[in-house]
Amino acid sequence: MKTQTMPDLAQPLPYRLFDQGLKALNTIPNDLIALIARLSIAAVFWQSGQTKVEGWRLSDNALYLFENEYKLPLVDPWLAAHLAAFAEHVFPILLVIGIASRLSALALLGMTLVIEIFVYPAAWPTHGTWAACLLFIATRGPGLFSLDALVARRMGRPATASSRVSAA
Repeated sequence: MKTQTMPDLAQPLPYRLFDQGLKALNTIPNDLIALIARLSIAAVFWQSGQTKVEGWRLSDNALYLFENEYKLPLVDPWLAAHLAAFAEHVFPILLVIGIASRLSALALLGMTLVIEIFVYPAAWPTHGTWAACLLFIATRGPGLFSLDALVARRMGRPATASSRVSAA
């Protein structure tokens, strides 16, 4: 027979409610958080990539921005614009399907750092949010709802460390 623990009635009601809230939050699987992070950050970069292209070619506006506004050091604006458009299309697709997820997250994190340091340093709150999603994916993995997890299972390895739920 399983014994149920009774709530500590000596604790004031706000503390008990707070405790119950924490326990409820701890039941949210990291795999679900990873999926939300992957889909959300992929959408941000995909939408940005879409502003850089007209059909299958780089837009004149994107090239103009890289030449006149972004002005990245050490990289030719033409090359930087093409690389950015490529990265903002390929890595989000990989994140959505969950293949090479950690690599994709690291690539987009690098891109985020370049944008923050060299292009829009005052936009750190936005870039910090992006970085949080990307760091979660890079450090915890894409979760069970990914092709990476399927490949890992087929190879006989645990899918990800993120599938565990904290017992705290």
